[in-house]
Amino acid sequence: MILRFTLPFRTEWGQRFMVCGNLPQLGAWQPDQGLTLQYQPDTGIWSCEATMPDEELTLEYKYVLVDERDGSAQWEWGPNRQEHVNAQQFERVVLEDYWRAPAQPENELFTAAFTQALMRRNAVDVAPRPTARLADSVVRFQLPAPRVDTNHHLCLLGSDHALGTWDERKAVVLSDRDFPTWCVDVALEDSSRPVYYKYGIWDAAQKKIVHLEGGENRVLLPPAERRTLRIRHDEQFRYPNGNWRGAGVALPVFSLRSRHGLGVGEFTDIQLLVDWAKQTGLKMVQILPINDTTATHTWVDSYPYAAISVFALHPLYLNLDSIAPLADAAQQAELDKLRTELNALDHVAYEPVMNAKWKFARLLYQQEKAAFLANAEFKEFLEEQKSWLVPYAAFSAWRDRFGTADFEQWPDDFRTPPTYGQIMDFDSAEFDEYGLHLFTQFHLDKQLRAAVEYARYHGVVFKGDLPIGIYRHSVDAWTQPELYHMDRQAGAPPDDFSVTGQNWRFPTYNWERMAQDGYAWWRQRLTHLSRYFVALRIDHILGFFRIWEIQGDSVEGLLGRFAPALPLHRDEVRDRLGWFDYRRLCEPYIRWHMLRDIFGQDAEAVRNEFLEDAGYEAFRLREEVRTQRQIEAVFEEKLRQEPGRADHLRRIRDGLYKLVNEVLFLEEQGTYGQYLHPRITLQHTYSFKELDEATRQRVWDLYVDFFYRRHEEFWRRQGLIKLPAVRYATNMLICGEDLGMVPESVPGVMKQLGILGLNIQRMPADPKTEFGHPDAAPYLSVVSPGSHDMSTVRGWWEEDAEKTQRFFQQILGHWGEQAPFYCEPWVAREILLQHLFSPAMWAIFPIQDLLAIDGKLRRENPQDEQINVPANPQHFWKYRLHLPLEELLAAEEFNHTLHELVAQSGRDRVY
Repeated sequence: MILRFTLPFRTEWGQRFMVCGNLPQLGAWQPDQGLTLQYQPDTGIWSCEATMPDEELTLEYKYVLVDERDGSAQWEWGPNRQEHVNAQQFERVVLEDYWRAPAQPENELFTAAFTQALMRRNAVDVAPRPTARLADSVVRFQLPAPRVDTNHHLCLLGSDHALGTWDERKAVVLSDRDFPTWCVDVALEDSSRPVYYKYGIWDAAQKKIVHLEGGENRVLLPPAERRTLRIRHDEQFRYPNGNWRGAGVALPVFSLRSRHGLGVGEFTDIQLLVDWAKQTGLKMVQILPINDTTATHTWVDSYPYAAISVFALHPLYLNLDSIAPLADAAQQAELDKLRTELNALDHVAYEPVMNAKWKFARLLYQQEKAAFLANAEFKEFLEEQKSWLVPYAAFSAWRDRFGTADFEQWPDDFRTPPTYGQIMDFDSAEFDEYGLHLFTQFHLDKQLRAAVEYARYHGVVFKGDLPIGIYRHSVDAWTQPELYHMDRQAGAPPDDFSVTGQNWRFPTYNWERMAQDGYAWWRQRLTHLSRYFVALRIDHILGFFRIWEIQGDSVEGLLGRFAPALPLHRDEVRDRLGWFDYRRLCEPYIRWHMLRDIFGQDAEAVRNEFLEDAGYEAFRLREEVRTQRQIEAVFEEKLRQEPGRADHLRRIRDGLYKLVNEVLFLEEQGTYGQYLHPRITLQHTYSFKELDEATRQRVWDLYVDFFYRRHEEFWRRQGLIKLPAVRYATNMLICGEDLGMVPESVPGVMKQLGILGLNIQRMPADPKTEFGHPDAAPYLSVVSPGSHDMSTVRGWWEEDAEKTQRFFQQILGHWGEQAPFYCEPWVAREILLQHLFSPAMWAIFPIQDLLAIDGKLRRENPQDEQINVPANPQHFWKYRLHLPLEELLAAEEFNHTLHELVAQSGRDRVY
């Protein structure tokens, strides 16, 4: 059998094509051993032939574009091409392909968000592939088209009798067996003449074409030899209304409220949210991280980005009733009473809720233990998930046994993670300590997957959130400490959220070690997330280019530096400034007038207790308070001894932090002053302002070059090294949170990898612009009026009247008008419409901003709606929707209005 590959493509000088595949004749996936295609200038087609055994073949292959100018080899986008051919029926197979270019917007329609949710196929409706007559010249028409409504099929109509001779009643329906690729084998009646054809959308219920693609007819040129199979891979379907666009809602699971919850949102409540999304035309439900954060058994664990396991789910979301009814009537009555009390609260009472969950989870575990351990589903779950589940069960049990999640404080015998056999002895006296956590994780997984399947069945995308960091006292740090820099801290440089930066206190990643096994930890993490989600938000995606890394002795984020980076050698600094004085540039600059500015009437007392004379009218911090961590420890003790002076002591403490920050350059760790980083926002320091004018300009020029020019290509390469392992670990639709101090290379890398960016109206990417406009967003992006780290639209409206007035005029177009003091429903509606009509693929709204358009439904006080305050590291994450989802579902007038707005924008259409 002869196998012929053809590929139309106009290359540039020095470029050529190869085809590689699973068969020895195709190089067995070795690019340098594949088949080389030859170019035919008269047709613009690259082609080659190979002789194959006369037997049934399952062929997998891909094209590679080789550029001999730089030696690069670029594989075409997408999964391997697959074909099954029978040499007994055909003597020749001609593969008529096209180059699948990377970084095309339509490629994102092939992700799981579309193929498994929005346009999912129902297996019972799969049309069989029609079989052509034996020995005829057969054409296998194939078209990749994920954008087909669940209730529709693709069909083919053309000039040949086998294609209906343009009679729509005789259209040939394609099979969705290999969805999102559609396929049909056709034996043409007249293969001696060109065949003209088009694809259409077929409604089987109405037995008609609801849309025939536009543009010119496609053409299939003769000749077609007998006993030849022509496999015709056509390019994308031509839709009538441009790009697909959708809208969604964002809300943490803990913020959901239902009548069946236990004072907090639970996984079973997701189904109600999906019902509401379906009713209002919304296509996506986006949540915050849902991993277990139980480290202290206090409200501090409410922070959802500090997971003790990147795999385990949080027991907070467990619905007890779905496990089994309590056999003891008194226990059931107690649970019912608690539900009434906790559901009456206007916020999530984290500690009482978790105490109740653990109490009744233990009772249910003991009640169901025998059946649970014998359950075949549990055994399968355990076998599939044991690599993380068993260490997690041990960690959780020992955390509770020893009263801390800090495994460094556990007895020596427990510092090392246990083996499977040590934990999984069902008959041991200790087993119940571990069994409880196996029990909760099994049921959490079961409940979440039920909600996931419900969302997919109803065509709603379920989108998760991937935190950029891991918690310092976590299973991950315990079992694989070599993957992290445990002596360092991750955070964010100063931004609109915090002028002193953010210190998340998470260890940073040891990327060099992770690269040694091909980023296996990341791939496992993403694969696990795809168990639940078809779309994913990557928190702080900038961390894959460079992370803001803070040394362990800092409390705030100002004394951080980007890692990896290209630090300045001290000789380079000397050359740029004309001088170098380590003490003046790298040690805290402290003068008496600064003490008066910062501490006021307490300046003298602060000097006497915490400072020493450094000569030349300068001061230095005493040795015991040289770092922020030392200062923190000193004041923790003072606060313990004098709680009545808390405000005063914290003011003094924060002032001392400012003194530590008064440096212009930071040393690269371990280089003893040889390599330096400019301190971020150094222009705001006393130290900078009190340099002479010429030196200030030279320092500023060096600063700008360092942060905005020096690293661009370096960081671009870093992103292209690390991000593909995450991007291509699964088929999820990936969105990156790319806010803040964004390197110029980031948007290009994200576009190249098909990762959607985020556009927040109040945080425009252009630093010269005060407000962004959703109209300017690119297609591969998400637009949103805000995020969980911001005040809601209504809350923001009241924060700064002058800024609100500028927004009212410049963005909403009310020139010459006075902005209302409060964000009235009609104002919120205008902001909503701006986002809905954006060209961005997705418009996602915090539910608070959707409810803002209805004066009767929305919460009375917008200040009670903010989920997180990033400037406050001790923030309690307790926001809860003020009305039950059952009530929201019954709000017919509001739901109808919202659906109409979504429909007007075209975000509820498939085509």
